[in-house]
Amino acid sequence: MWIDTHCHLDAAEFDEDRDDVVRRARAAGVSQVVIPAVSAQNFETVRALAHAHGCAYALGIHPLYVMQASPEDLVALDEALARHRDDPRLVAIGEIGLDFFVRTLDPARQQHFYQEQLKLARRHGLPVILHVRRSADQLLAGLRRAGLTSGGIGHAFNGSRQQADAFLALGFRLGFGGTVTFDRSLQIRRLAAELPAEALVTETDAPDIPPQWLYKTAEQRAAGATVRNEPGELPRIGAALAALRGWSLEDTARVTRANALAALPRLAALEPDTASGSGQASLPGHEAAGQPGQEAVRAEVEGGGPGAGQAAGQRAGQGAGR
Repeated sequence: MWIDTHCHLDAAEFDEDRDDVVRRARAAGVSQVVIPAVSAQNFETVRALAHAHGCAYALGIHPLYVMQASPEDLVALDEALARHRDDPRLVAIGEIGLDFFVRTLDPARQQHFYQEQLKLARRHGLPVILHVRRSADQLLAGLRRAGLTSGGIGHAFNGSRQQADAFLALGFRLGFGGTVTFDRSLQIRRLAAELPAEALVTETDAPDIPPQWLYKTAEQRAAGATVRNEPGELPRIGAALAALRGWSLEDTARVTRANALAALPRLAALEPDTASGSGQASLPGHEAAGQPGQEAVRAEVEGGGPGAGQAAGQRAGQGAGR
């Protein structure tokens, strides 16, 4: 079974058919979805959705939202973490981090909210889900300053191998999603192929970061074409990762699932079969039993995986990521 470690299920793009989106994900073999908050205004929304759909959630203030945030929002986050400390579906603080790609965001304000939320992660003993966009070194420096030992996930990781190794040394796993399906995403695909097996977790960032087969060009978007990623795409994304690693689809699901449970330990209580040992990481080499929904994508692994022959790139306004 697959775990989508990052999906904005609360996004307006899912308002018309959210129940169907979750049903499709389950049918495809996605056993768990983690819904990160982005601001104090959607703390209770993501919690309610997690309980309504059997998902997990994280609470935090996203760097793209810090310009509207106030000191009271940090107080609200602290209070929400305390209020829901016994909620098994609360698995992390996130989505938090730094974004130095968007030039209108104040770096000092971002740093303040990032450091304050790392303090809350230490206080509440929770891992963090990090937004990493042109900010890996600064995020690492903040983690070291905070002395955070609970680890977490570097979401949509796009840094260097040296930066990846530094995150791993601090107990983090790294999220790979739709970008690995594009042939021209050379650095990300190289990392996905070469990093230690225990580094990798899977994600969609739905409705953003569409995989290659959902991608629309600027011309298509100008003509009115729309695109929406969703968690049910995760097994096909996993097929691309499997092809890069030379693994079976079953091994890829098993290893990335175990890594997600290690990164976000509270997920284990929500997952089937963890007590029997399936949550323990082990390197590929022994075939696992087939998972529901995976027959449809197994052929793509054997055939080299999806994503061949398409230009890479994250869109502006079509999956640039949250």
